Amino acid sequence: MPIENNFQHDEMSRKNPGDRLTVREVAPTALSESFSGQDAMAALGKRLSQTSVRVIVLLHGWLKPPLANDDAIKRLLDEQIGDAGNFTNTYLELMRQSLNRGLDRPIHCVRELWSCEHHHLGRAMAAVSMLGRIRDWGEAHKLGRGDRVLVQAHGQAGLVLALVSNLLCMTSTSGRTRLLDLLSAFASQVNRPDITSTIQRVTPLLSNGTLLNGAALDVVTFGMPVRYGWDPSGLGKLLHIVNHRNMRTDGKTWLSKMELPQITMEMPIAWGGDYVQELAVAGSDAMPTAEAANAANKAVWELVEPYDGFERWLECARRAVRFPSEGRCLLADYKDSTGSTNVRDHYYGHAAYTRLNAMLFNTTEIVRTLYS
Repeated sequence: MPIENNFQHDEMSRKNPGDRLTVREVAPTALSESFSGQDAMAALGKRLSQTSVRVIVLLHGWLKPPLANDDAIKRLLDEQIGDAGNFTNTYLELMRQSLNRGLDRPIHCVRELWSCEHHHLGRAMAAVSMLGRIRDWGEAHKLGRGDRVLVQAHGQAGLVLALVSNLLCMTSTSGRTRLLDLLSAFASQVNRPDITSTIQRVTPLLSNGTLLNGAALDVVTFGMPVRYGWDPSGLGKLLHIVNHRNMRTDGKTWLSKMELPQITMEMPIAWGGDYVQELAVAGSDAMPTAEAANAANKAVWELVEPYDGFERWLECARRAVRFPSEGRCLLADYKDSTGSTNVRDHYYGHAAYTRLNAMLFNTTEIVRTLYS
């Protein structure tokens, strides 16, 4: 997408990503039982520190929305689904301890939940909240020019960051003004002072380009469906990782495979990789139930996504696109297709990214791709 994307939908190009693309196979590693793995994580932490990564944010969500970003909900998620599509407290602590071993200035690692309201309004509200949190981390850790914040976003949390990238555009855009006005009016209507105050706080900082105080925001997405376009002008580095196993016979190995009725037999065992990423495209949203929220959602939809209805969903799904038009791309076989038809074992290929045994692989590839 162009600089000053102004909230355009991704073009969903089927072209070969060329040198943007890397392909890997995951070697699962139980870090708690691997001294060599722990040593490797410590070396990766040193490299992240040397490249001025000061904060790492694990952003995700699950279960019935809206989710509160609090300790009680995080514990509930850990108890009910473990590390399946969920950055657990155990994952967070293991990352914190292994990366910071021997560092004079530890990297601050934090776990964040977004509301998981899977519609345009919910993602836009979450984007505003994320801007406030980014400002909080910058102030708390005294970040400035040369420092970096790295956000690792699972699933549709990546779409929240896509909206953030458009809001961070280096020049003022009509779309940003319109979106913030829409959200401010809705927040006042439904008594959401947290959103109102955050918009009031970040708007002047967005206008003069000082929200990050000179620091850079780097983003890694895991299994993000291709929908919103990205605006690279306000971001540092961008990487998209997708669980993928080639099922095609036409040589287009960078695309997923969307054929009926075959997909109904492939999806239950996650044969081709992440089917949630593949199918959660435009037209797949939930709808707000309240009248005011539904009206606001429609207004946001008109700004960010000109697709609706089953026919447009099918059209987007059949594009079989794994990556948006901006950012580096990594197709990785997470080895989660074992023949099991129990959805809890793989959640159709969408659970693998946050497994404890994937942390070393994820971190290695992030450092290799973005910070080497």
